[in-house]
Amino acid sequence: MSAHIRPVSPVFVVLVCLAFCSRLSSMKAASICTNGQTGCHFISLANLFDRVIQHSARMHGISNDLHSEFELYFLPSKNQIGRVSHNCHTSTILTPNGKENAQRIAREELTEVILKLLVAWRDPLWHFHQDMAQHHEFNNFSSNKSLEMSDMVHELRKGVQKVVEKMQMLGIISTSIGNLGTPEALLASNSAEWRLMNDYDLLYCFRRDSNKIQHYLKILKCRIVPENGC
Repeated sequence: MSAHIRPVSPVFVVLVCLAFCSRLSSMKAASICTNGQTGCHFISLANLFDRVIQHSARMHGISNDLHSEFELYFLPSKNQIGRVSHNCHTSTILTPNGKENAQRIAREELTEVILKLLVAWRDPLWHFHQDMAQHHEFNNFSSNKSLEMSDMVHELRKGVQKVVEKMQMLGIISTSIGNLGTPEALLASNSAEWRLMNDYDLLYCFRRDSNKIQHYLKILKCRIVPENGC
C-alpha cells in the first residue's frame, strides 16, 4: 500500500520563495563595492555621485543651521552680523569662481579642489566642537551638530575618494590625484592659520566652503554623467 503524499500548498511555496529571495537580497546589499569584485554589489558612477551630493547637501544644511544658532547665542547685536571681512584659512586653496569657471577647468583639477577643501576642514571642525562643548550657553543640541559636521566631512571625504577610484578605474581621470584625500597630504589643514580664526569666522567660512563643495560635485557629475539628472 503506497503512502499517501499530500500535495504542497501553492501558498507555502510562495512564502518559502519570498523568504529565500529576501535573504538573498539582504546578503547582496550587505557587501557593496565600486569595482564589482566577486561578492560585491556593483554601484554605478552616477549612483556614487548621487550619494556624495546628497551627503554634501545635508552637511551644508547643518552648517547653515549652526551658523544661524551661533549668531543667536553669541552675536545679539545686529551691528556684528553680516560683516564683510572674514579670515578663512582655506583662502590659500584656489577655487573656481562661479559655475562657468568651474565648468571650464579640467576634471582632475576640480576633483583636487574638492578633496583639498574637505581635508582642510578636518582639524578645524573637530577643535571647534571641543570649544563649543565648553560653552553652557550653546545648548547640547547645537554642540552635537558641530560634532556631526566634523564626522560628515570625514565621511564625505571617504565618499569622494570612492568616486575618484571609480573614475580612475573607468579611465575618466588620471591616477595622479589619489593621495590628495589623505590627511597626510600637504594641504591647508596642516597650517596653523585656521587657529587665528574666531568661531564665528570659522562657521561662516565652513558654510561658504561646504556650499562650494556641493556645487562642485554637481558640476563634476553633470560633466561626466550628464544623462543622469542634469
